[in-house]
Amino acid sequence: MVWAGASGWSDIESRTPVSTATRFRIGSTAKALTGTALARLVQSGRMDLDTPIANYLDPLPNGEWAQITPRQLASHMAGLPDYKENRDWLGLYHTLALRNHFDSMVEALDVFDDNPLLYRPGSRFHYTSFHTVLLGATMASAAQKNYLQLMQEQVFDPAGMTATIPSPLNGDHEKGIATFYKSNGLFGAKHRLREWRPVDLSHRLPGGGFVSTPSDLVKLGSRYLDTDFISAETREIFWTPQKLANGEANPQHYALGWRYREMEIPQLGVLRHANHGGVSRGSQSWLMVLPDYEMSVAVNINRKTEVFWDFGSVALEIVQAFVQGRSRGDCARDL
Repeated sequence: MVWAGASGWSDIESRTPVSTATRFRIGSTAKALTGTALARLVQSGRMDLDTPIANYLDPLPNGEWAQITPRQLASHMAGLPDYKENRDWLGLYHTLALRNHFDSMVEALDVFDDNPLLYRPGSRFHYTSFHTVLLGATMASAAQKNYLQLMQEQVFDPAGMTATIPSPLNGDHEKGIATFYKSNGLFGAKHRLREWRPVDLSHRLPGGGFVSTPSDLVKLGSRYLDTDFISAETREIFWTPQKLANGEANPQHYALGWRYREMEIPQLGVLRHANHGGVSRGSQSWLMVLPDYEMSVAVNINRKTEVFWDFGSVALEIVQAFVQGRSRGDCARDL
């Protein structure tokens, strides 16, 4: 770690500033965390990406899931619906009310297990956190551990991620967790922010239920540059965008728990990076790993911007500053 910075307020009412230790909801960036645990289980031989999940999770609450594979879940190609498409009416209520607590990922399957599949697994791409929740339950069953225990042993402890925990119901600046805000969408003197109501995100924990710090997320990203943690072969598998039935890469360049893209950056040229963004109640998150520069960068905020990249583009400014600094011999390896 060579640099961490903070700007703004953790809590406006108490005028508590953000610090580099402030924790934020990370939304779907959690999928990269779960994907990392899957990579470690595959690397150690405890799971196979193409073995049907019925071999790991028994009993299955929905018979249509029997032939779904971990690869299809991790790449969002298994056929599960999104929150708004959920036809499990009680489950739909839970995802709107956000009041019920689920102690395990197997329990959380109740939220969507009455749905028929949208398509034959592996034939199409459809991004939904329900894929990652089912993946988390499958991984926990395969490892014969609670999902959180599995994450602690396979990801948080070896990566030194001491600040990453399940999201509490709301912020608590006295405990270093930012207050989460919602904007009225107006500008100038009419702009107002209000605190988000308490919400329980335990039903989506593997795909969007953690709080963390940018520094913890950078630690995770930097471990992908360490072949003792993730081998080069495993990293290649998990950073390769998955192909549709027609042989073309899916439209989001989604790999396994990560997106992987190449983009043209002024003054830098083509930038290859694995990434995952996240949007949650009153929060946004962005993590990217740049293997060509051996660099990991993360940014977080405790509100939502109207356009996500208005926030996420800050990471590219940081990348550009440090890459140019490195060319002058100013920088070490990670951010």
